[in-house]
Amino acid sequence: MTGSDPAPAVTGTDEHLSPRITLEGPLVLQSGVSLSPVTIAYQTYGALNADKSNTILICHALTMDQYVAGPHPSTDKRGWWDALVGPGKVIDTNRFYVVCSNVLGGCMGSTGPKEINPETGQPYGLQFPVITIRDMVQAQARLLEQLGIDKVFCVTGGSMGAMQALEWAHRFPDRITAAVPIAGSYRHSAQNIAFHEVGRQAIIADPEWRQGNYLEEGTTPHRGLAVARMAAHITYLSEPSLHRKFGRKLQDRDSPTYGFDADFQVESYLRHQGYTFVDRFDANSYLYITRAMDYFDLAEESSGQLANAFKDSPVRFCLISFTSDWLFPTAESREIVHALNANAAKVSFVEIETDKGHDAFLLDEPEFHGTLRGFIEGAATSVGLGSANKETSSD
Repeated sequence: MTGSDPAPAVTGTDEHLSPRITLEGPLVLQSGVSLSPVTIAYQTYGALNADKSNTILICHALTMDQYVAGPHPSTDKRGWWDALVGPGKVIDTNRFYVVCSNVLGGCMGSTGPKEINPETGQPYGLQFPVITIRDMVQAQARLLEQLGIDKVFCVTGGSMGAMQALEWAHRFPDRITAAVPIAGSYRHSAQNIAFHEVGRQAIIADPEWRQGNYLEEGTTPHRGLAVARMAAHITYLSEPSLHRKFGRKLQDRDSPTYGFDADFQVESYLRHQGYTFVDRFDANSYLYITRAMDYFDLAEESSGQLANAFKDSPVRFCLISFTSDWLFPTAESREIVHALNANAAKVSFVEIETDKGHDAFLLDEPEFHGTLRGFIEGAATSVGLGSANKETSSD
């Protein structure tokens, strides 16, 4: 945290030194379950201005976390949006106060299945209640309240982060000025649910999962979680990008082994993705967060009509999709645009030409970066947010 950060009652830090706040009172989940206590871990970048009007809330995707920029304390790599967030970057922390929290159900300090259940003194495991995207957003809203932020300038994120941005616009339209859902959808498709189920079953089938009690029993379902990650990672890419990067090239050999080692480079790549993932992610969190994505459906929540989700919305929207994204294809972003148009909402839409697949929102895509910068600049100007020198406080 930097600059004139609010000074909340921080209840502690996780093992990665992220600030944490325990929400005041229980959190009533969409399922009706009352969860308490609820602690949310978060990171901030930049400084809050004098009238607290320059906050950008970034919502992370399934396998990401609150470490948006700078070095990640667990992996020693740069944050997942480090190319976009920082002084002078697309999301300029000289000008904006950036907040990103680890989602409810996550495994980087927020209350989730790996945290201690106060009723038993053991990790929640499968005793943790099933959560939804709405629950994640409600926890974020409560966090911001306790940080003293009543209204957010912009909410943005890619993939599951886009779902959260849309839920913010649906649930709290008067608390945000702009929303930028990127590479997302208003609901999870049957195909996406199917891929998630494959991943969950891989975890559950691992004998080290121990009916979800692996932390108590001192084991970890490494193999199942690695397979889940491998299957999911394929959906984040595109066939052209895989072919360009790997083709059918062999891995460290001149001829096939005629066995089941990683003969091909693409096999070695996927195994690496799987086995490095298990060092930073909790298997039960993977179950819970993928299930939350599966349940997301704004149309169903709005009497079957997506347009009802954005009735009389004052939010200014920019939707961004990628041509080669088959996980959340452009057609689904267009459905959201049509629903917003039906409400005469302020909306712009850009489809970025790229062969990098769903993960393009995490990669070096100049047109995407330019689009995001242009929208943020226009939206900031429209509400009178001036330059960093004029708008940020240094006390």
